[in-house]
Amino acid sequence: MEQIRTTAPRRDGAANGQGAQSPRIVIIGAGPTGLAAGYRLRELGHTNFVMLEAREKVGGLASSETSPNGFVYDIGGHVLFSHYEYFDKLFDKLLGDEYQLLLRESWVWMCDRFLPYPFQNNIKYLPREVVLECLMGLIEAQREPLDLARFRNFEELIYGVFGKGIAKYFMMPYNFKVWAHPPAMMNKEWIGERVSVVDIARVLGNVVLDRDDAGWGPNSTFKYPRHGGTGGLFARMQPYVQDNLRLESPVAGVDIEAKEVLLRDGSRERYDMLLSTMPLDLLVQSMSSGEVPPVVREQAARLRHSGSHIVGVGLEQPAPSKKCWMYFPEGSSPFYRVTYLSNYSPEVVPDASRNYSLLAEISHSEFKPDDRDTVIERTVQGMVNTQLLKDADRADIVDTFLIERDYTYPTPSLERDPALAVLHPWLESRDIYSRGRFGAWRYEVGNMDHSVAQGVEWVNRVIQGDVQNELTYLAKRGC
Repeated sequence: MEQIRTTAPRRDGAANGQGAQSPRIVIIGAGPTGLAAGYRLRELGHTNFVMLEAREKVGGLASSETSPNGFVYDIGGHVLFSHYEYFDKLFDKLLGDEYQLLLRESWVWMCDRFLPYPFQNNIKYLPREVVLECLMGLIEAQREPLDLARFRNFEELIYGVFGKGIAKYFMMPYNFKVWAHPPAMMNKEWIGERVSVVDIARVLGNVVLDRDDAGWGPNSTFKYPRHGGTGGLFARMQPYVQDNLRLESPVAGVDIEAKEVLLRDGSRERYDMLLSTMPLDLLVQSMSSGEVPPVVREQAARLRHSGSHIVGVGLEQPAPSKKCWMYFPEGSSPFYRVTYLSNYSPEVVPDASRNYSLLAEISHSEFKPDDRDTVIERTVQGMVNTQLLKDADRADIVDTFLIERDYTYPTPSLERDPALAVLHPWLESRDIYSRGRFGAWRYEVGNMDHSVAQGVEWVNRVIQGDVQNELTYLAKRGC
């Protein structure tokens, strides 16, 4: 591999406060990571920075949209639970008592029925022949001691840990629906707490003893803002960074030699340090070709991602269920997850006594294209197919709303980690730090609390000199 220079002067711990030694910081993006970095800078008394946000509002992928009919929809099914004391205190400061505390109720739709999540712990609800197939596959898979190191990719892990039956009915189809990439193209290192690795004694006990088991997971209870959807939390951060924030300021490129960010309106922003939360591949593409070694461009082009169509459906009916969210591995619906969003807060619908809302997520990529022109009707039909709605309920649908995002999931592909090992050191040698869900490109630390932590920890590093602090970005904390 071509050798690239990574020895430019570093400015970790350059200054605290103002004056001649105070570094000029530019932040690209006002999502959770950018907002948290700006908030922390202000908290430390550092005001020599500007935050550039392309859209007219803050929040990024954690923002919310309001339909013309007054229904609030999140960009995906977000919930708030935290691995971090700083995030918890920030949440309490920003929202006070204006939040809902909810008990998770998550389900899987399979074989024309709902069963509690996680699927593998609740197979007793399935037809007897399916239960037998799943149990026999699990027993066969776990004859050898569990050794994750022997699996070369995520697909091999699925078959080697869960067995052929669980792989066939849930793990393989569901993960393709989520990621829009074949599991064989994905690494296994990302799973952490995201996937419940199966306990064979627990599964057998649940079947034989007819025992319910819905307790797995890091977010058995979660919080949700009472007003404004998930975006309501981040909107409350805006006043703290308002003096340094430029909305509707899309970035056109980065001149790494001049150390300037080029905006589409023709203006430029000089920086000593650049914190970018834009997708890492697009960041590299935006740089002048002569300034970037070919190996850096090659590695950036290897990064994979998926986008989403998020469909909101509002009905003029009282909510028929207390469910939170549901998973859909089968082909009877285009979506992989649906959230009863109005169960999170009564304020996301016009009148909680008369309305409820559903939020469906449909992934797309080059391996799984999706037609945006038909996605709303296919979603409604999928809700009928999975008994979320009856055909007669169509008459009570008073709102449909489509949110489109090209970047929603950074794929933990087989190429990802070798690519990041080239990209991040080279960027940092040029005083450019790429952080956040798509900046770090590490899905395993891409939750809202992780993204906030990445912004805070980066500031602690570059302003306070805490060079050992960026554990979240390195995926060594939280998951």
